[in-house]
Amino acid sequence: MRLIVGSSSYPPQRIFCIGKNYAEHIKEMKGETPKSPIVFMKPPTSLVPDGESITFPKHGKILHHEVEIVILIGKDGRAESQEEAKSFMGGLSIGLDLTLRDIQEELSRKGLPWELSKSFDKSAAVGDFIPFKDDIDLGDIPFSCEVNGTIRQQGNSKDMIFPIKTLIVELSKVWELRTGDLIYTGTPSGVSGLKIGDKVEIKSPLIGRFYWEISE
Repeated sequence: MRLIVGSSSYPPQRIFCIGKNYAEHIKEMKGETPKSPIVFMKPPTSLVPDGESITFPKHGKILHHEVEIVILIGKDGRAESQEEAKSFMGGLSIGLDLTLRDIQEELSRKGLPWELSKSFDKSAAVGDFIPFKDDIDLGDIPFSCEVNGTIRQQGNSKDMIFPIKTLIVELSKVWELRTGDLIYTGTPSGVSGLKIGDKVEIKSPLIGRFYWEISE
């Protein structure tokens, strides 16, 4: 797929995902608050555009939804400061970081990486992007997730432990950012299981509404 923002489109590059970025989610997962962003990655094959079905992966049994604000990087380089970070934002959307929780817990117990639980095909649903504008308040973006018409998650970017501009700067310390990179910025509390046939809707009054169905 290509990432479309207004009249521009980009091939997807790296997908950076941030873990434990909302205090209430950390509590529900019985985790500890990190001192710096927790970063893991997904391949471009993880992406699922709005309206396509999400295949329930066959190597796990407990599939959780995690709704997140998604940032599209719009230029190459490194953000050296908070002031500079905004210039790297090419688009804004919301998406789902899909997680096989049973596999993640098994890997965590063994001290192993998370790829089998986080980076499988169709593990990163993403909605359409709106162009980023300077008047958008990055510290007040509401968003939510419904499953079969019932609200499961509600969040707001104001509750992030590491705000969006901070994430861009921190990632830039390690990686030179590329046009088409995505940043999944973390999920609020309320993550829960999905089953085949479920209909998932995520929405934000600023960004839009997007839908997926879980298929076999």
